[in-house]
Amino acid sequence: MTLGSLKSGLDSRAVGSWLSGEGPQGDIVISSRIRLARNISGIRFLSKTSQTEQKDIIKSVDNSLSQALISHGRKLVEVEDLSSFETQFLLERHLLSPDFLKSKAKRGFFSTVDESFSLMVNEEDHLRLQMLGSGLCLDNLWDSMKRLDERINSVIPFAFEDNYGFLTACPTNVGTGMRASILIHLPGVVLTKEIDRVLRGVLQLGLSVRGTYGEGTETKGHLFQISNQRTLGQSEEEIISTLTKMASQLITYENEAREYILTKMKNFIEDKLYRSLGILRYARMLTSDEVINLLSTLRFGIGILPNLTAGKLNKLMILTRPANLQFFFGAEFSTEQRDRKRAELIKRALKNVEA
Repeated sequence: MTLGSLKSGLDSRAVGSWLSGEGPQGDIVISSRIRLARNISGIRFLSKTSQTEQKDIIKSVDNSLSQALISHGRKLVEVEDLSSFETQFLLERHLLSPDFLKSKAKRGFFSTVDESFSLMVNEEDHLRLQMLGSGLCLDNLWDSMKRLDERINSVIPFAFEDNYGFLTACPTNVGTGMRASILIHLPGVVLTKEIDRVLRGVLQLGLSVRGTYGEGTETKGHLFQISNQRTLGQSEEEIISTLTKMASQLITYENEAREYILTKMKNFIEDKLYRSLGILRYARMLTSDEVINLLSTLRFGIGILPNLTAGKLNKLMILTRPANLQFFFGAEFSTEQRDRKRAELIKRALKNVEA
């Protein structure tokens, strides 16, 4: 089966700018994210709406993007018009949530071409706004998100109460409606067996630790998603400040762990690094989980191996996921065929990386 073009308008052979690896501390912090939950004033929460009302919400949001000069002529895509392959593709790119895919509501989706801004309509709330950026850049993301939020709110009024803030379907989001998070790579802290102690410190600050794709997902490749839990009683700036300070501490811990490993365990880590490179370059079949773990080890080679960059590894991390891989090659594959195509893609991408 040949896969057609993506109705979401994204490029199946490129990845979003948030994966460039060029942001602050981009060798350790893969990305920063800010998500806002919003509901339209005067309209019932999603669980109480009919499908007709849900369609009206989609139309209202689509019009608001146009009037606020955000959509640049592009339209919201209705999720029922997307194939299961494309929704999985968007999930793998962190543009849709697992809950959004499970929902039976009429749903809409929008993303800028560079994936820096995206929007889910009728997930749990009427709107879920999201901004993604490379590296540790929460302050800059909030500046941009605040402007977009205000522009949309100038067209469609959001449900807001002076004593509580923004009103949301789930009480845990009431207040700012904000979830700020970072996706951070901590192999050094894991290898030095300090990860449990470090994560206890994260939890003590009222932050949460989740898997790569958020709540309910497992941690793979030494990647951790750190985010705020409280949205009520703190300003957006306070939430971002707390998370940024913790991220800076985690970066310090990781750099110290890597220095220790490269000094005290040099032979061990170099063996793991070159073994990983050898497998990635010469294997004929590779599974998704194998690739995530091998790429995690290969990140130790940034600055050591020529032509190896965080951006290149970030790109492979996404393009080798099952749906992205199939859209990249434009065809539907069996599991075995995917494993062969995955190895082919990685070999091509790493051909100039020499031990």
